[in-house]
Amino acid sequence: MLSCNKTAERKRADLRAALATGRLLRFPGAFSPLVALVIEDQGFDGVYISGAVLANDLGLPDIGLTTLTEVSQRGRAIGRVTELPAIIDIDTGFGEPMNVARTIQEMEDSGLCGCHLEDQENPKRCGHLDGKSLVEPGAMVRKLKAASEAKRDPNFLLIARTDSRATEGLASAIGRAQAYIAAGAEMIFPEALQTVAEFAEFRKAVDVPLLANMTEFGKSPLLKAEQLESLGYNIVIYPVTGLRLAMKAVEEGFAALREEGTQESLLDRMQHRRRLYELVKYQEYGAFDSNVANFTSTADHAGQTQD
Repeated sequence: MLSCNKTAERKRADLRAALATGRLLRFPGAFSPLVALVIEDQGFDGVYISGAVLANDLGLPDIGLTTLTEVSQRGRAIGRVTELPAIIDIDTGFGEPMNVARTIQEMEDSGLCGCHLEDQENPKRCGHLDGKSLVEPGAMVRKLKAASEAKRDPNFLLIARTDSRATEGLASAIGRAQAYIAAGAEMIFPEALQTVAEFAEFRKAVDVPLLANMTEFGKSPLLKAEQLESLGYNIVIYPVTGLRLAMKAVEEGFAALREEGTQESLLDRMQHRRRLYELVKYQEYGAFDSNVANFTSTADHAGQTQD
C-alpha cells in the first residue's frame, strides 16, 4: 500500500523478460510519483525519469546542474510507487569513472531498473539542441566499464546514450555504439536521429536492444509505436510529454484564474478529487487505519483479565 508489491529485483527481472519478447515497450516520462501512478493505470510498460524534466521541475536548465542526491531521491520516490519498471537518466554520471560506479549502485539501491549514461562533456545540453561537445570515445568506454563492474544485480539495465549523430554524423554514432557495447553497455540510446532511414540503419548496424526517444519539438520525427516496433526498436520513451501537458494546463488555468477571479470555468478541465483519491488509494489507507485502530492484542486481553 505504501509502495508497490513488487521488489526491485522482481521488476528488473520482469523488464528483462519483457525485452526478450521483442515487442516495443513504451515508457512515458514521470516527473512525480503521482504521474507514475497514472502511467501504470493507463497500461504502459514502464516509467521513464528524465534528467531534463527533473532539472526543469527544480527551476533549472538541463545543463548538468542537478546532483546525484537530487536525482537518486527523485528516482526512488517515483519508482517505489509503481509495479512498473523505472529507468532513469543519469546524464554524464556525476563525475569520472569512480563517480559513475557509485552512481550505478545508488540507482540500484533506489529501486530503479536501469539507467542511461551519455557521452557529452559538461556542461551538457539537451540532446536535441545544437552546440553539444562530446568526450572522446575512450573516456566514455572507461565510464561504461566502471558502471558495468559496479552492478550488483545483473538484471539492472545499463544503457549507453550517444549524442554523436548531431556532431559527428551517423557513422560515428554507430562506431561509438559498438565500442560502448564492448565496454559493457546492454542497450544503446542513439539520440537525435533525424529520419526513418537513420533509425533503420542504426538498427541494422547494432545487435543489442535499442531505445528510441520520441520527444516533442526535437530533431527526430515523431514515429508511431507500431512503426518503431517494425523497425526493431525495443523501448520508446516520451520523456517530457507529461510535463509539457501539465505546464500548458497550469499556465492557461492560472491565466483564467487571474482574469476571472475564480476557478469556476476551469472545473471541467481539472482532475476531480474522486479520481485523485482512486489513484492514491485513499480508501485503502482509511481501511488500514481503521483496522489498526480496532486491533486488540492477546496481551491486551490478558491485561484486562488480570484487572
